[in-house]
Amino acid sequence: MILFRYISKNHLLPFIFSTGVLIAVFLLQFLMKTADKLVGKGLDFWVIVKLVIYNLGWIVVLVIPMAVLVATLMAFGNMAQNNEVAIMKASGISLYKMLVPPLLGSMLIATLLILFNNTVYPETNHALKILMRDISRKKPTLSLVPGVFSNDIPKYSILARKINPLTNELGNVTIYDKSDPNFVNVVTAESGKIYFSGGQKKLLMDLKNGEIHQYDLTKTKDYQILYFDIHRISMPGDQFTFQQSETGGHRSDRELSAQDMIKIVDSLGLVRDRYISTFSGNLVSQHNPDSTQFYSGQTKKSAKHIYLRVEDKIKTASRIMKSDLRRIDSKRKQINKYWVEIHKKYSIPVACIVFILIGAPLGTMTRKGGFGVAAGISLIFFIIYWAFLIGGEKLADRNLLSPFWGMWSANIVLGILGIYLTVKSARERITLDFNFINKLIPKKFRENFKTDENS
Repeated sequence: MILFRYISKNHLLPFIFSTGVLIAVFLLQFLMKTADKLVGKGLDFWVIVKLVIYNLGWIVVLVIPMAVLVATLMAFGNMAQNNEVAIMKASGISLYKMLVPPLLGSMLIATLLILFNNTVYPETNHALKILMRDISRKKPTLSLVPGVFSNDIPKYSILARKINPLTNELGNVTIYDKSDPNFVNVVTAESGKIYFSGGQKKLLMDLKNGEIHQYDLTKTKDYQILYFDIHRISMPGDQFTFQQSETGGHRSDRELSAQDMIKIVDSLGLVRDRYISTFSGNLVSQHNPDSTQFYSGQTKKSAKHIYLRVEDKIKTASRIMKSDLRRIDSKRKQINKYWVEIHKKYSIPVACIVFILIGAPLGTMTRKGGFGVAAGISLIFFIIYWAFLIGGEKLADRNLLSPFWGMWSANIVLGILGIYLTVKSARERITLDFNFINKLIPKKFRENFKTDENS
């Protein structure tokens, strides 16, 4: 029992560390990818926080299995490097017994991840979709540059020759107001101040000591000049305000739990069966036509006319059957798409167990417990895993492979490989040598590589 606790402890800290590092990497990648959509929009800090939290949903699903593999490689690599694995084997403790604590832990993690995939993950995906849609609708914040006309507000052109960004005070202001199609108003003022209303629905500008030049387009001879000491202009400002929509509405497959998708699949199956029944009925009726349909009352018609009628009938039947086949195929693709996502919600968590079988023997073989080596090996296997997963999804969508095999083939193949490596490592002592990497590294970097490897 003490030994099991020791092995579990060796896994826990690397798992927490690798999870934190990988989440940070994925978040950084996401923020760099979406930075152009966020910069200049004046989003509230809480909106950015919610954006990060919602993205943690899909990130956790990807990171946890990878963190399990990294942690297993680090834990068994450290124990092998310190000769603890050899000592335990000499004491009669096989590699199979050493695997019991991490396997039990991976089963617990897989169970929690399945619950996460069916409860938290769909909700975060749905909230993220709505939030990103709302952000994309928001225009950038109003930007005024001294001496340059700003056309950020529809039907208004604003020019301020002096701007104090700290107090929002303006000097020597000119405004072209085109909000009324029958009038053109040109407002000039010595000074002013610009700010949003309480609900940020309106953009207000208080002007002092100025003139309003008003020109009536319907009456070309009417031209007015108004002088003012204080004048307020109210302009629409809701396009600069972030307004978050309520959750609800249509949800895609990644915004639903497995239970919800199974209900949808059952409904789609009933519709598909109805289409198949219709197609079968049309097929029978078109291949068994009533001869009297063409020849009754047509004895005095020409053979050519009868032939054209038959040809039209065949073309109509062909169009009907093609339409039925397209509808059947469309429902089949929809059903496969949902089944792919259903299986994915379970296959990815089960990968945590598979990666224990991969990581433990490889860790004892490499005898390196550093994060760099573990992350490098994990990346190779995760690329293989996702290649299987993405390829299986594409093949399942095209009906070339069942959704089950498309989503579970990666676990099956890597699981068999893991069992083979575990048996091989348990029966004999094998060490993997990474010195061949030196040949791929320039000479001036080899010394640094050796230093990192020894550390």
